[in-house]
Amino acid sequence: MLNQVLSMSRNQKRMVFLLFDVLALTVTCWLSFALRYGEWDAMGFAHWPAYILAPVVAVPVFVRLGLYRAITRYIGPRALWTVVKAVSLFVLIWAAITYMIGFEMRVPRSVLLIYWFIALVVIGGSRLLARWLLLQQFPGGLHRIANTDRVIIYGAGSAGRQLATALESSSELSAVAFVDDNPALAGLEVHGLVIHPPEQLERLIDRYEASEVLLALPSAGRERRRELLALLETLPVKVLTLPGLSDIASGKVALSDIREIEIADVLGREEVAPHEALMAANIRTQAVMVTGAGGSIGSELCRQIIGQQPQRLVLFDSSEYALYQIEQELTPLCADQGIELATVLGSVTEQPLLELTMNHYRVATLYHAAAYKHVPMMERNMVVGVRNNLLGTRAVALAAVATGVQNFVLISSDKAVRPTNVMGATKRCAELMLQALAAEPGHGTRFAIVRFGNVLGSSGSVIPLFRQQIVAGGPVTVTHPEMTRYFMTIPEAAALVIQAGAMAESGDVFVLDMGQPVRILEMAEQMIRLAGFSVRNNMAPNGDIGIEFTGLRDGEKLYEELLIGEDVTGTSHPMIMKASEEMLPLAQLQPVLQQIEACCDAFDCEGIRDLLLRHVSGYKPPHEIPDPFSRPRRVH
Repeated sequence: MLNQVLSMSRNQKRMVFLLFDVLALTVTCWLSFALRYGEWDAMGFAHWPAYILAPVVAVPVFVRLGLYRAITRYIGPRALWTVVKAVSLFVLIWAAITYMIGFEMRVPRSVLLIYWFIALVVIGGSRLLARWLLLQQFPGGLHRIANTDRVIIYGAGSAGRQLATALESSSELSAVAFVDDNPALAGLEVHGLVIHPPEQLERLIDRYEASEVLLALPSAGRERRRELLALLETLPVKVLTLPGLSDIASGKVALSDIREIEIADVLGREEVAPHEALMAANIRTQAVMVTGAGGSIGSELCRQIIGQQPQRLVLFDSSEYALYQIEQELTPLCADQGIELATVLGSVTEQPLLELTMNHYRVATLYHAAAYKHVPMMERNMVVGVRNNLLGTRAVALAAVATGVQNFVLISSDKAVRPTNVMGATKRCAELMLQALAAEPGHGTRFAIVRFGNVLGSSGSVIPLFRQQIVAGGPVTVTHPEMTRYFMTIPEAAALVIQAGAMAESGDVFVLDMGQPVRILEMAEQMIRLAGFSVRNNMAPNGDIGIEFTGLRDGEKLYEELLIGEDVTGTSHPMIMKASEEMLPLAQLQPVLQQIEACCDAFDCEGIRDLLLRHVSGYKPPHEIPDPFSRPRRVH
């Protein structure tokens, strides 16, 4: 019965209230006389015309004062004050009419007060009762009936309250309860929603059939968020969140701020605040150039460089689309801050173009982020990978020396440590070349190398792939159940690269603190659960999304390392370490690079591999060289 009423249209519900008022005002009018005379028939129903007159007078007054315009679930003090005014005005008009008509037995004055009080209680109380039924028994009101998503808001602070207000007008999400860690708030009511302690969360999900939990805790640190997510991922709900305080600086929370929990919220560490002096040292008022500016790391470097007020920022990339995208994003930012923005489309293997660019824009600091990094693809395209990652780095470095660039920072990879693939071997060889150049006298370029592991959500990384597979209903593909990787957020990695480059003496190899390695299988399971699904495996054969193991691909290894040796020292930054590793003199390395270049020109993959095996310490490819032109395997 109640569900049928709730599912009516708004006009139908207004009519229900109107009919209720007609009946209630007639009955309460009789009750007022009965109480006055102390008998149920009130002197033989002598005043029956007054009973009929009451709703005839009341309904037009109620309509005129907007009593039927108020939406029940939003009734508040203003609407109740309207009820008081409407009932008071109606009773006065009703009394005046009864006296003017001159019923045979006039209405006693005491009946007016009794009727006013009873009508006020019944009319106002009926609205409050309806609101209670909607918000307590059916939180979210009609949204529950309309099969929209019911949300429990975790956090009853300012952000949570503003979000509850925003959800009142949403046709997609409906808040049904608050949960908050503060025991002093338990049992209180905010926006018609009761605040519950966290231990009642599972019961609330069952009671209200909630499908989502929304974390409205923008000021919570990453450690606290990880604790909450560890609790929530065991429950059958999808987890949503608000961005951090820095993203809600305006103090207003909009529905557009809500986003899905990302794996960065689970894996990310508590970030150490950047040292502002280090961030600005090689950038402020200088001309800065970024190669690979359209890539994941390169584009974030550009964003953070702009924040340090350079005189000029030069974007260099071989991808027209990527360069266009980052130019469109940065142009208004640079215009607002008076920073000159230049874009150059070209390959890092074109040394004349590089020298022309660096000379023309008087580049003082260069961040070299351009590289091919997809391991299996580089195994099948060895020549292109070597030419870009190794010979391209040589071209950029020589151009920097020739044009007097003061600071050169290479973005390296943990795959350079005892590499099992071409990508890692080219990165380690590029490190050796910069170390050798740094040891040469007679130039003013300071070379620094920054080595770190995977970044969360970068192009080609496993996380966007997992997200796509989950949206498609699975399965999620994992190469090996024991595979581990280091992870860091893109903004944190970019900030640490800038700071490490500012600390360097020429030839330094810096290693970023990546925290503890993460099992890829556990990460995939977390992403499935945080999306509101269950994992299908041998222990849970009826789960929503399964995980398939595809086996290690060419060049992959189960775990990555950050150090070749054990000789590492700390720096003034707690997240940056300096490694002391073997190097080769330039006189020994130059002929090797020339031979590698000749092999690339001849597409001699065997020759390239032989040279890398002899000169890159720890390089152990676990497979034969793939033939990129062999017949492709049929995909079933």
